[in-house]
Amino acid sequence: MGEHNVHSSIDQKNRAEFIKHLLDDIKALEIMLEQNLIEDDIVRIGAEQEFCLVDRNWRPANNAMEILKAINDPHFTTELAKYNLEINLDPLELKKDCFSKMESEITRLLNKAKKTGADRETKILLTGILPTIRKRHLEIEYMTPNPRYSALNTMLRSQRGTDFELHIRGVDELSIHHESVLFEACNTSFQMHLQVPPQDFISSYNWAQAVSGPILGICTNSPLLFGRELWSETRIALFRQSLDIRGASHALKDRRARVSFSNHWAYGSVAQIFKNDIAEHKVMISRDIAANSLSELKKGNIPKLQALNLHNGTVYRWNRPCYGVGGGKPHVRIENRYIPSGPTIIDEVANFAFWAGVMIGRPAKYDQMPDCMDFRDVKANFIKAARMGKDAILEWMESAISVQDLIIKELLPLAYSGLEKAGVDKNDRERLLEIIENRAKGITPSKWNVKSYRFLRKSMKEYDALRTLTKTIHENQQNGAPAHKWPMLKNVPKTDKYASLVGHIMSTQLFTVAEYDLANLATNIMKWKNIHHVPVESKPGRLCGLLTWTHVKKVQNQKVHEDELIVSDIMEKNVITVSTKTSIKEAIKIMKQNEIGCLPVVQKEELVGIITIKDVIAFDNDKNL
Repeated sequence: MGEHNVHSSIDQKNRAEFIKHLLDDIKALEIMLEQNLIEDDIVRIGAEQEFCLVDRNWRPANNAMEILKAINDPHFTTELAKYNLEINLDPLELKKDCFSKMESEITRLLNKAKKTGADRETKILLTGILPTIRKRHLEIEYMTPNPRYSALNTMLRSQRGTDFELHIRGVDELSIHHESVLFEACNTSFQMHLQVPPQDFISSYNWAQAVSGPILGICTNSPLLFGRELWSETRIALFRQSLDIRGASHALKDRRARVSFSNHWAYGSVAQIFKNDIAEHKVMISRDIAANSLSELKKGNIPKLQALNLHNGTVYRWNRPCYGVGGGKPHVRIENRYIPSGPTIIDEVANFAFWAGVMIGRPAKYDQMPDCMDFRDVKANFIKAARMGKDAILEWMESAISVQDLIIKELLPLAYSGLEKAGVDKNDRERLLEIIENRAKGITPSKWNVKSYRFLRKSMKEYDALRTLTKTIHENQQNGAPAHKWPMLKNVPKTDKYASLVGHIMSTQLFTVAEYDLANLATNIMKWKNIHHVPVESKPGRLCGLLTWTHVKKVQNQKVHEDELIVSDIMEKNVITVSTKTSIKEAIKIMKQNEIGCLPVVQKEELVGIITIKDVIAFDNDKNL
C-alpha cells in the first residue's frame, strides 16, 4: 500500500495542490525519458511477500501491529487487515543465483516472523485466500490503524455511495454486501517486479499482458472463499469487486473499474499509461509534497515523483507500471500483481523464475503484440484462466490451446532461453522450471485445495473442514516440498473441536416459507426434507416467525383443514434468536432454559442461519465448553 503519510482528497485545497504536483510529475517523467535519464543497462528483480497470521485455532489473528513491532525489521510492513503482513524484498540483479538468493531471503525473513509469532501463539501461512476468514473478520475493527487505509476506505465509500457488493459464481455462488473495503484484505499475493529498459517498456508491457492468462492458469491457489468453491483464482474477482466504486444505474455507462486488466494495448511510452490512468481515475488520496519534481530536475536532482507514485498506488492494474529511484538512479518496472501467495516459498520462486524467463525470452516476432493478437482475446484469456485454471482453453495467436499445452510447448522453452539469456545459473533454471512443468502435467495448488476440501466435507461441518484444511496447508508448508508433491488426503486428520461460536456450526442452506404461504405447503416441505424447524419470512431475509413440527402436530390434532390455514396462523411469532457471535455454550443454555430445539441466527436484522439441538449436542459434554 506504499506511502502512509496521506490524507483524504476531499479537502479541495490539498487536492488541488496534489493534482498540480501530479501533472508536474508527468512532465518530469517525460523529460527524463527524452533525455535518456532512466536506467537502461541493467535488469533487476524484486518482490513483495504477503502472508497471513493465524491463531492457535487456525483463525485469522488480529495482532499484526504487535508482531510487526516485535520483529523490528524495515523489510516488514503493514497490510490492510490486522491478520496480514508484507515483506519487501531487497532488489537483485537478474543473473547467476539471484533466485536462490531470493529464496534464501524469503526463508530467512519468514523464519523471523515465525519465531516472533510463536512467542505470541501465532502462526504464519502462505495462501492466496485464508480458508478460515469469515465475514466477521472483515469488520472495521480488523482494519490496521493507518491513515492511508482509513482515507482510502473513506474515499471509496464516498465515491460509491452504497455498500460494496460481491457476486461471484463458480461451482458455488457467493452474493453478499459489505460496508468497507476490507474484502480486499482477503487477498494475499506474491507481487513480482521486473525492471525494464524504458525504450522497450511498451513492447514488454504488452507482452506481459499477453502471457498473463496462461501464467495465471498454472499458478492458481485460491479456489475457496467463505467455504464456497468459486474460481480457480478467486482473488481476481474478489479484488476487482472489493474496490469497485461503480454503482449500478438505469443508464448504460462505460466506466473503467479501479481494478483492471485494461481494455486495449498500451502505446506511446510508460508516461502515456500513467496519463491514461490519471484521465480515467479520480484522485482518491493525497499527501503533502515538499519538493516539486520539475524544480528538482532543474537542480540536477532525480525526482521521486511522489504524487504520481501515490496515485499509481490506487490504480490496481494486474500488470502495473511503476517508477522508482534506487541508488540515485531512476528506473521503470512492471509489477505482476495477479500471482497468489504460496503455497510454498519454492512454488513462489518458481512462479517468478517462469514469469521472468518468459518476459526476457520474448521472441522478436512478439515485439508488436497489437499485430499478433486481438486484445479482447488476451483479456478473455485472463478471465478464463482465473475461472478454470489449468483446465482453461485459451485463444493464442488465432488458435485454441489449453493452458497445459501452451505452457509445455511454447512458454516453458521461452522461459528456459530467457533465463539463459539473462545469465541465470543452469541449476536454478532447471530446478525451478521443472516445478512448473510438473505442475502443468500434474496438479495445481488450486486443484489440491478443492480436492482436499471436498474430501473433508464428506465427514465434517464446513467450518471444521476449513480449519482442518488450513492446518494441513500449514503442515505441508513446513515440509517445504512444492505443492505438486503434496499428498492427497485419504484419511480425515485427527483434529480438535475448533468451533466455539454459533456462526461456526449453523446451517446456512435454509428452507424458508413466507408468512402468507399455505400451511399445507410448509408442512409438506418439512416432510419432504425431513426437517422439524422452518423459519418464516415477511420478506426475503426478514424473520417474522418460526414453524416447528410441534405447531404442525397441534393443528393436525385439532383436525383443522390445512388448506384453510396460512403459515402466520400457526407459526410462533415470538422467536428467540441468536447472532453469529453468540457462543455455542450460550446457545445451549438458551435452548435448555426455554425448552426449544432450535435458534434462528440473525445478523443485522437479517436471517443468516439456524442451529438445532442436533448441531450442538456433540458440544454439550465437551470439556472446552
